Amino acid sequence: MSKWVEIILPLAIRNAYTYRVPDTLSCPQPGMRVVVPLAAKEMVGIVNLVQDEAPDIEPEKIRDIITVLDSEPSVTQKQLDLWRWIANYYMCNLGQVMEAAIPRKLQDRQYSLDPSIRRRIKLPQYEGETSPLKTLSFAQQRATDEVKTAFLEHPIVILQGVTSSGKTEVYMHLIHEQLEQGKQVLYLVPEIALTTQLTERLKQVFGNKLYVYHSRVSDGQRAELYRQVLQFTWAKEKGTSEPKGQLIVGARSAVFLPLVNPGLIILDEEHEPSYKQQDPAPRYHARSVAVMLGKQFGCKVLLGTATPSVDTLYNAKNGKYGHVQLTERYAGIQLPIITLIDLERQYHRREMYGHFSDPLVARIREELSKGKQVILFQNRRGYAPYISCTQCGQVPTCSDCDVAMTVHLSARLLTCHYCGQTQPFLSRCPKCGGEMRIHGFGTERLEDEVRQYFPEARIARMDLDTTRHKDDYQTIIDDFAAHKVDILIGTQLVSKGLHFDDVSLVAVLNADHLLNQPSFRSYERAFQMLEQVSGRAGRHGSRGEVMIQTFDPEHPLYALLQEHQTDTFLNEQLKERESFHLPPYSRMIILTLKHNREERLLSASEYMHQRLVYIFGTRCSNVILPSITRIQSQYIRQINLRFALGENISKAKEMLQTEIDAFSSQPEGKGVNVIADIDPL
Repeated sequence: MSKWVEIILPLAIRNAYTYRVPDTLSCPQPGMRVVVPLAAKEMVGIVNLVQDEAPDIEPEKIRDIITVLDSEPSVTQKQLDLWRWIANYYMCNLGQVMEAAIPRKLQDRQYSLDPSIRRRIKLPQYEGETSPLKTLSFAQQRATDEVKTAFLEHPIVILQGVTSSGKTEVYMHLIHEQLEQGKQVLYLVPEIALTTQLTERLKQVFGNKLYVYHSRVSDGQRAELYRQVLQFTWAKEKGTSEPKGQLIVGARSAVFLPLVNPGLIILDEEHEPSYKQQDPAPRYHARSVAVMLGKQFGCKVLLGTATPSVDTLYNAKNGKYGHVQLTERYAGIQLPIITLIDLERQYHRREMYGHFSDPLVARIREELSKGKQVILFQNRRGYAPYISCTQCGQVPTCSDCDVAMTVHLSARLLTCHYCGQTQPFLSRCPKCGGEMRIHGFGTERLEDEVRQYFPEARIARMDLDTTRHKDDYQTIIDDFAAHKVDILIGTQLVSKGLHFDDVSLVAVLNADHLLNQPSFRSYERAFQMLEQVSGRAGRHGSRGEVMIQTFDPEHPLYALLQEHQTDTFLNEQLKERESFHLPPYSRMIILTLKHNREERLLSASEYMHQRLVYIFGTRCSNVILPSITRIQSQYIRQINLRFALGENISKAKEMLQTEIDAFSSQPEGKGVNVIADIDPL
């Protein structure tokens, strides 16, 4: 009897492709890879559905699949279910989910998952002896017990532990219990930089039960790790595996691995915005996907952080999540002293060394003289944000994006941080010949100044420019940990979860720009980032200090930060969000429209706005001009949709998708790219 299969292809297409299974081939199961013809080429796709009845398509238009690549499904049924949920929830296509979910090598017809084939690519093996778990402190043991108790009532629990309280040790004890039962544990971290220190720590205890999966791992290693997790899954499903368990550490894409029996999912630093995929689709949040995975498998989800997101705290207060707090640092070490430096006063008194105030320079010298280490935080890479002509005011901008070109002086280049376009750095204005002046500063300029003011110090910089190769993170972190570096300069990469025993001083060179972002979440993110970076100081031995340079030392956020009043700050944010009906007290969708002609985009966005107002009424904002109006030659406009809690958001998304599809097929929407971002950050 003939069979027909619906195939997922890694393309941004809404309609599924249906193929016939020829009599010469065995019928593939859902999740198997097959090769199919598409136009004049052949592609690898995933079987989504198998159908006994012929589809309502003209028979001559249905083509045969060419071959079946797998003897077992390479994508499990649970994965397919998760893909469908993501495509539905985040308003994207299954093909876009497939593109994000499986390693590229699995889209190559030459790549085999057959375990009998000798593998050329081998994963790194841990050669050392494993060590037993450390004994937990009283506070850590209490938190561990409270987490287990909370899991009896809630499948999702927040572990809110102050920086350096030892949350990782709590995780490790919980992981050990699951691995002893032959379970899998998925341990998610927001940044690849965090995996370097973390994996070394975990390997010493769990040895070769540990697998690492993220984008800096080569395509071949990603495919091999996927295959080994899949082999574990096949063995579990057939009842042939030993109860040895697997621990998988990875960034957000690890949620797509073919898990079979996870007992625990850990999402460390759950507040981090890097868990949200921005571009391309699917624009998913790994926290939401992890929660859905937990529901699928009936396993526990632990959200760990020192600074919970407002959304997560809201769920805890409403009883949806359990909430456990670890309020003291390990070994009784106090949280760091936070000192504010008034930049206006320092500049007025001419007590500045470049971008360093006198008090900060003095403290850095003092700590270096003691053999201690210093971290300097500036969340802006490059030498300076822009340059301008002192005579005509000309500012070099990107020809494809409406942004100023960032100065990268060491390379003598101006670079657009949105599209990557570069221009030569010019000291004279090409328009009038006037002198070009540099404005502001980034990590590269700080490095120059540090070398000038502290010539005896050994210096390293950790930002996107210095960590482009896969081993760069590891090298910088290892050198700093080994005391080969005295001063580490960095962007937000240095603020997250890293542990160094001898960092006694952390300095924030310009905190104000963190507060002045065009987002209702700007204060939340600023507080989280400043509290997190402050947590790098004084983690071992004596109490550390954090010095924050600001032009606005009276800002109420700094007062709460100095007392480490995270709960008070978050509760104030909740009250403010409630009064303005902002998330988490509402649900939000941002619709972004793009076109390469501005006048065409203006008319299209107004037309779309009229249609959406007709459907959604006051839930729909006006057409919004974003802070950056053109990126990569595409002009941008936005429309916000906001829904009250309790409204049927699924029905609203269906109506919105119908309208987007209709808009794209009409003359008014021709050529306009429409992007829906669900639960935007």
